[in-house]
Amino acid sequence: MHPNLAKQRLKEGRLALGLGLRQARTVDIASAAATCGFDWLFIDMEHNAMSVDAAAQIAAAAPAMGVTPIVRVPGHEHYHATRLLDNGAQGIVAPHVDDAAQARRIAEACLYPPLGKRSIPGAQPQLAFKPIAPAEATRLVNEQILVVVMLESPRAIDNAEEIAAVPGVDVLLIGTSDLCAEIGILGQVGDARVEAAYRRVIDACRRHGKHPGMGGVYDPPHMEKYVRMGMRFILGGSDLSLLMAAAKERAGFLRKAAGEA
Repeated sequence: MHPNLAKQRLKEGRLALGLGLRQARTVDIASAAATCGFDWLFIDMEHNAMSVDAAAQIAAAAPAMGVTPIVRVPGHEHYHATRLLDNGAQGIVAPHVDDAAQARRIAEACLYPPLGKRSIPGAQPQLAFKPIAPAEATRLVNEQILVVVMLESPRAIDNAEEIAAVPGVDVLLIGTSDLCAEIGILGQVGDARVEAAYRRVIDACRRHGKHPGMGGVYDPPHMEKYVRMGMRFILGGSDLSLLMAAAKERAGFLRKAAGEA
């Protein structure tokens, strides 16, 4: 079984760097991400039009290319997570988790008994479809799954301590864009209230042996500040935003070289 690289790096106290997928639809994005130094793919099924089939194809191919496939599902129904986990994903990101009860429901949907309530499938891509005894197969898969819950509201931050205490949850990922929107400071990721939320989540994770993560912060000064504070599960940007930044820089360079800028 291919190890969950992101989970392994977090256990070692190192950064686990993710690349968001908005445009990519082919499996070679996994190899490209690994070459660029990313540890996991944020296969986003909440905010893009990617099909379950496309997400599953990328997820099944990614581990062999040295990057961990993690899917942000669109909701909290068990089948949102299990359809991807049964077809190659090594982790699930659940959006808009506001309290411990919701976090528990997500963890139980992702993990096999006795840790959760996930239904037992047939042969799995994570195990190269080998005929492994069910008890051993479920144990191995449970060990390599990364369960991530997103805290995206003031209520979620207030409940960070209880959410961090939920068995089976590995990462508390702050969705900074939505958190700012709900506070009424959209886009102000450096606001003191955001920093206070980060500290609260980091402290809760430390007390309960979980890992703090961040998304929605992409300007280098604030990224550096929050990483130095203790953030470890980092969404580093999306394929679209990074492509546009590089393309804009190249177009500007060429126009300047031609004397047009």
